[in-house]
Parts: sequence; structure tokens; C-alpha cells
Amino acid sequence: MSAISFKARDARTTWLGRFSNGRLTPEWYRLVDGLLAAYVLAMLALMNVMIEREVIPYHFLFLGLTLAYGFRVWPLAPTLLVTFLVTVTTGWILVNHQLQDGTSRAEWAEIPLMPLLFLAMVWHARRRVAAQQEVELMAEERLAVFEREREFFREASHAMRTPVTIAVGHLELLEPIVTTSPESAGDYAIVVRQMGRLSALSTRLLALAKLDSGRALRHVDLDLADLLSGIGRNWRESADRDWAVDRLAGARITADPDWLELALDALIENAVHFTASGDRIRLSGEIAGPWYVISVADAGPGIRAVDLPHVFERFWHRPPRSVVPMGSGLGLPMAQAAVRAHGGRITVSAAPEGGALFEVFLPIQPEVSTAS
Repeated sequence: MSAISFKARDARTTWLGRFSNGRLTPEWYRLVDGLLAAYVLAMLALMNVMIEREVIPYHFLFLGLTLAYGFRVWPLAPTLLVTFLVTVTTGWILVNHQLQDGTSRAEWAEIPLMPLLFLAMVWHARRRVAAQQEVELMAEERLAVFEREREFFREASHAMRTPVTIAVGHLELLEPIVTTSPESAGDYAIVVRQMGRLSALSTRLLALAKLDSGRALRHVDLDLADLLSGIGRNWRESADRDWAVDRLAGARITADPDWLELALDALIENAVHFTASGDRIRLSGEIAGPWYVISVADAGPGIRAVDLPHVFERFWHRPPRSVVPMGSGLGLPMAQAAVRAHGGRITVSAAPEGGALFEVFLPIQPEVSTAS
């Protein structure tokens, strides 16, 4: 009994495996064509024997052809040939029978009508197939563009990181020599800052390439309150702002702490760029239903409504409030990609402090949430 069930399951798997990408494979096409040919011959035989009632199988014949063509589109030449042969054969049977029994010849009008209805289905189905092929071609082209873009990100980031790292190392060695005067010290600071931007650009290009490939995450058990507390301490020590880290709700989720920290650092770095010394930046975390909501708010100039649709576009910039140079244009897109990879989302709106408010929604299980 077990062997029989295994054989039946294997046979079923084999037939189901003949579906490829939602399409029938040639084996299925041959089976459909064979069954349809048998059906047409059966209807012709019934027409030949059902004298005075031959219109019943006649209608079923063309109905079957029409329905089959909606799923199985044959090449145009064989379709027209089959239509012609079926029309001639069925027309001959109808005319011959009605000439013999002397019944009404009103059904003769259906001899051209039914093939015309079938050809209307042929026209519609061929237009549908042409449109589907065009859509598939466009999808393949977009996928190819996406793959090339991802490959470019990966190769460009790798190509940039090594020379940038070497250049930064040599700059550090040259610092005592080139900073002997205020003018040279200023020039040196500009060079170091620009090299830092290049380093951040290469890092974020590589991060986006990894996230796009879907192979970047390393899920571990993570306490979000501890993560946010550590991020808040790091930024409080590195940027002269009025930092406010609200009471953080505790929740444990399965996530990649490195990627989440990169995403939150990008949001906080954006807030630092658009605020001045002493301005308020607020970091908070709370539970809202099935979500853990992390908020990064600032007292900067905010984001214009016209700019909101572009905030997460790659390489898009808005002029910062201070004289701090603009970033890479990849921080916010990278943050969005990292959060989406965790099944979450990011929203942006106006903050109570007057600037921008970024909210990160991460999915959690309410039963494992705790308060701290």
C-alpha cells in the first residue's frame, strides 16, 4: 500500500511539474490538442447521426473551440486552416441533412455566424497574448536593469573602499607635517572630511547591494530598548545637540542588530545634518499594537511637502541648514531598505519640535513584549 501511494504521489508530482512559471509545457499542449481533436471529431460524428437535431452538437463544437482557444492560442495559420475545414465540414452536414428532410433552412445562417464568433475570440486572445508578452518583456528589461544596478553598487563600493582606506591612512601620517599653519590645517580638515564622505558612500553602496540581494541579514534575539540606549549614548558623546532619549519600552524581536543600528544611525545622522549646536534631537521607542515604533525627531527646518515623495530616493539631497557638507544621498534609502528587510516600514512627517519626524515600525510579538 505504501509503495502504491508513493508511486501515485510521484506521478502526480511529475504531471504538476510540467507547469512552468504558470504556463503549460509542450507535453500539456499536446495533450490539450489531442483531447480537442477528439472532441471535434466526436461532435462531427454526432452531427452526422442526429438528423434534425444536428445544430446541438454543432453549437457545442464551436463552443468548445472558442473556450479552448481562450487558454490555448495556436499559431494563426493553423487556426485559420482548422476554422476553414470545420466550417466546410459542418456546413456540408447541415446543408445535406436539411436538403434531405426538407426542414427549414434558417439554420444555414449559422454556418458563417459561428465561425465569425470563433474568429472574434481568436482576435481577442491574440491581442491578449501580445499584450502579455510585451508586459513580460518590460518586466525582464526592468529586472536586467535592477541586476546591473545592484552589480554596479557592489563593484563600485569594493573598488572605492581600498583606495579610500589607503588614502585616509596616509593622511593621518601626514597630519603633523601639513597642519603647521591655520590655512593648511583648514585644507587638511576639508580633505579628511571629503574622504570620510567617500568612505561612507562606499559603505552604503555595499550595504544597499547586500540588502538588494536578500542575503544580508543575520537574525538573532535582540532587545530593542538596549539597542536604542546604546545608540543614544554613542550619539550624545559625538554630536553637540540637545539629546533627549525618552523612556524606552522594552521588546525582544528576532532581527539583525548591525543592520538596524546602521539604519538608525542614518536617521540620526540626517537629524544632525539639519540641526545646529544645541538644537533638540529626540529618540524614543514605544509599542503600538503589533509594532515597535522607533521615533527620531529633530528641531531643524523640517521637510517641505513637495520634497516628501523624494526623501527615500537614492542620491537625492535637500540643502542642509548648517554649513555641514551634504551626505552621500544613500543614508535614508539604506535605512528604508534595512527596515523593509525586517518586515517593517519607515514614515516621515512633521515633528512636534518643528523639524522632521522619522518613525520606524518593526513587527513584534505582543506576548514577548515587556516594559522597562
